[in-house]
Amino acid sequence: MARARRVVTLDEKIDKAQAEVAEAKAKLDKKIDVLEKLLTKRKEMESKELLKAFAESERTLEEVLEFLREDTEEETQDNQE
Repeated sequence: MARARRVVTLDEKIDKAQAEVAEAKAKLDKKIDVLEKLLTKRKEMESKELLKAFAESERTLEEVLEFLREDTEEETQDNQE
């Protein structure tokens, strides 16, 4: 007895592709969430390090802010040239 071959319809292929895309999107969303948490953690650590360095320095807040602003202004001017 010969088996009848089942023909996969276009709708079945579309359904399968949609399911695969949904699964891939769910995995991507989880990876994005992990990345965002890691980036947030790094920023928190950098902020703590900066605050500690400021607390241990003899510079005033105004001096530090002026230094940071000058650096930013120089970068802006360099990018415009």
